[in-house]
Amino acid sequence: MKEAAMKKRMIALALTLTLAASTLLTGCGIVKVVKIGEEGKYTGDVEFNAGDDVEAIWEESALPEMNENAVDLKEFLEESNGDLTALADEYGKYSMGDSGELSYVVKGSGTVEEVNTQSQAGYIAIKLDGYNGTEVIKIQIGPVYKGSSIRDSLSFIKFGDYKNQEQWAAVSQSINEVVAKDVVEPAKPDSLQGKTISFVGAFTVSTGSSDVLITPVVLEAE
Repeated sequence: MKEAAMKKRMIALALTLTLAASTLLTGCGIVKVVKIGEEGKYTGDVEFNAGDDVEAIWEESALPEMNENAVDLKEFLEESNGDLTALADEYGKYSMGDSGELSYVVKGSGTVEEVNTQSQAGYIAIKLDGYNGTEVIKIQIGPVYKGSSIRDSLSFIKFGDYKNQEQWAAVSQSINEVVAKDVVEPAKPDSLQGKTISFVGAFTVSTGSSDVLITPVVLEAE
């Protein structure tokens, strides 16, 4: 009797083990080993990297959109007649949809009257071709870049797509790093004094100031 009972228990154990193995192989109990750093492929929670995000959109999306949307700066300033907010509905974009900082994408050409590399927030000041207004036109050359005008001008970059303010700020910083490396450095700003340059870029309206401080996406000596 004891031997028969032992055989039954062994058979039952074997059936249980077989069923468990089958579940692991074919059912929802499958266990998968995931390499460190690849968890996002399976969870959807991909680690944020602002530099990678910007590199992915710069050539194919950002530059084409900026070039297409740029309004001639001379014409813009003449039409706005001293009020840089007057053409917001026609040409501008607010950083928070219908509020926040107001930015414009512009293009133009002019003669470089000053190259300021003494300040960390360096710039070149230009005399805009054909324009005699009172606005001071400057183009940022770094190494410190003020504002987030390029980020805020792009239609496909939205605050709601990012987890927090830190990620939002990191996107702007990464854009400025691309500007420094791919736009400003090749233009050799130290050599631009007295030269005619053409540009495409964005500026943010500064409260209480008529200065136009442009962050360039295109900067070329003619």
